[in-house]
Amino acid sequence: MWKIKLDSKYLAIAILIGGKSKRFGSDKGLFEFHGKPLISYQLEILNKFNYNIFLVANSKEQIQEYIDKIDISPIMGFIIDDPGIIPKQEIRVPVIGLYSAFKELKKLNYEKLFALPCDNPLIQYNVVNLIIEQSVGYDCCIPQWDNGFIEPLFAIYSIEKALNRLKKNIQENNYKITNLIDGNWKTNFLSVENYIAKLDNELSSFLNINSLDDIEKLAKIYYNNKDKKKKDIN
Repeated sequence: MWKIKLDSKYLAIAILIGGKSKRFGSDKGLFEFHGKPLISYQLEILNKFNYNIFLVANSKEQIQEYIDKIDISPIMGFIIDDPGIIPKQEIRVPVIGLYSAFKELKKLNYEKLFALPCDNPLIQYNVVNLIIEQSVGYDCCIPQWDNGFIEPLFAIYSIEKALNRLKKNIQENNYKITNLIDGNWKTNFLSVENYIAKLDNELSSFLNINSLDDIEKLAKIYYNNKDKKKKDIN
C-alpha cells in the first residue's frame, strides 16, 4: 500500500468519549478488557500516525477520570463539549461532541478531522491509513456498506464545512449524525466490501461495543486476530 506524506496540520484525530453509555452502564472507553481500558487499544494504533489525537469529553470531571486511568502520553489534548451550543444540558449526542471538536480544531488551524467513537477498540492500522489516503482531494471520506449504510463516526471531514453545517443542524434541533453529510460536498464513499474488507477480513474495525453482550464478540475477534498474527509470524 502506498503511503502519502501529509503535513501534520492536514488532519487531527478526535475520539468521542462523552456519550451517556446507557445500554453499557459505564464509561465504555474506560472499561477494562484484558487489563487495559478499551480506548487504550485505539490509542496504541492511532499513535503510530503522525497526527495529533484529541479526546472529546462531556465535562472536566470526565477528563480527570481519563487522566487518572489511562496513559495520556499519546494525547495532544482534551476538548470539552461546548455548552453554548447545547439547548438542554442533558442532551449528549455525538453531534455535540463533533461540533465542539470542529470548533476548537478550526481555531488551531487544522484542515480535516478524523472522527472516531471510543467504543471501536479493534481499529486496524491499515484501515485507518486507507481512509486517510482516500480523503485527499475530498471534503469528506466515509466508509459505506453495499446496503447503503454509512459509518459517519469512522470518517474524515473538512473542518470548516462540517462546522458550519453542524452548527445549523444543532440550532434546528437536528441531531441525526447522518444529516451532517452535505450533498454538495465532494464526498468519497469508500466501499467497505470492496476496499476495507481486503485489509480487515474480520471487519473488526467496525465492531462497536454497545452493551456488555458485545464484550463476548470482542473477545472472539480479539483472539482470532491474535491467532492470525501468530500464524503470519510463523
